[in-house]
Amino acid sequence: MNTLTSHATRTSVLISTTELEAVSKSKHLVLLDIRFRPDSPDGRPAYLAGHIPGAVYVDLPTELAGASRGLSGRRPLPDISDLQRDARQWGVNPDSTVVVYDDNRGLQAARAWWVLRWAGLTDVRLLDGGLAAWKEAGGIVTRDVPQPTPGDVVLAGGHLPVLDADAAASLARSSILLDARGAEAYLGRPREAGKEPEGHIPGAISAPTTENLDAAGLLTDPSLLRKRFAALGIDGQRTVGVYCGGGVAAAHQVLALASLGIEAALFPGSWSAWSADPSRPVATGASPG
Repeated sequence: MNTLTSHATRTSVLISTTELEAVSKSKHLVLLDIRFRPDSPDGRPAYLAGHIPGAVYVDLPTELAGASRGLSGRRPLPDISDLQRDARQWGVNPDSTVVVYDDNRGLQAARAWWVLRWAGLTDVRLLDGGLAAWKEAGGIVTRDVPQPTPGDVVLAGGHLPVLDADAAASLARSSILLDARGAEAYLGRPREAGKEPEGHIPGAISAPTTENLDAAGLLTDPSLLRKRFAALGIDGQRTVGVYCGGGVAAAHQVLALASLGIEAALFPGSWSAWSADPSRPVATGASPG
C-alpha cells in the first residue's frame, strides 16, 4: 500500500481535531458524544458538564446495544429498527458525516463507529484522541445541549462481518482470533466452582487494543501498527476476528485494523457470551491454548 493510499485509508476511519474544526459548521456534520465507563455507565452527567459544541449525547448501553438475553452477552447488537429510530433522533441523514468521540481515547466511541458502519453508514469517523485531544488543541467545550433536526436515514444491518461463538471458536483454530482485553483478563485463572470462568477462548491471541495508542492517546503511526499486527501473523491475507469483554474494546481493535485496510470480524457477544455458556472451554495462562 503506497503512502497516499495508506493516508486515505486511515482518514476514512479517523478525523483529527484540525479536520473536525474545519468541518464543524457543515450542515452534513453529526457529532456524537459517547461517554461511557464500565464503572460509571451513565455518561450524561459528564456530557452535560462540557462537550464539543453541537455534539449529541448517545447512551452506549441502551442505544448502541440491545437487551441481554440468554447467551447473547452483555451488549448484543441493537435491534436495527431501534437503532434507526435513535439515529434519526440524533439528526442522521443518508448524506451525513458522522463523527464520534469520547473522553477515553476513543476506546468506547469506537463501538458507535462500528455499529453505525455495520448498519450501513459509510461516512463515520472517530475523533483521534477524543475529547482530550480536542481540548489540547484549544477546542472549546459547552454545556449547551443541541436540538437536532430529525434525520431520515435508513439503516440495515450486516455491512460489517460478525462472529458468533461457534464462528469465533472455529476462527481461533483455523486462522487468527484476537483478544482485545488487557493482559490480566486474558491470563485468567483456573475455573473455580460457583464463580464466572476467567481466561480466554482457546486459540485466541492476546492483543490489548490499548497498545494501538501512543502516549497522547492517538492511534499510533501506521508503520508501527502494521509491524505490531504483522508480529501477530496478520498480513491482510488471513481471516481475522476480534473479541473483548463485551464487544466495546474489540470494536476499537477492528477500527485500528481498518485504518490499515485490513478487515476484521467482531464477536459482539465476546467473553461475556462465551463464559456464560458452561459448555465452552476456557484457556488460561499466556499461551493461546
